[in-house]
Amino acid sequence: MNGLRVYIDLKRPDTLCAVFYTKRASGPYYRWRYEEVRGRWQGSRMRAVELPTIELVATPWKEVPTALKSTLNEHYID
Repeated sequence: MNGLRVYIDLKRPDTLCAVFYTKRASGPYYRWRYEEVRGRWQGSRMRAVELPTIELVATPWKEVPTALKSTLNEHYID
């Protein structure tokens, strides 16, 4: 997954490890949340007006949950 960046929001420490954000190259940002009911990660494309309300910091790949890594591999097809 060339150029993929994974982030967390520093303004919402209560959501650490529950919400991640991704962006690839010049593409859009996506918000990823774990849905307990479905038992999987669900992504949604973010609107530009949502970006000023978050403070993103890069997350090391090793800190991304394994199930989310699998979902990202399916979402971002090279």
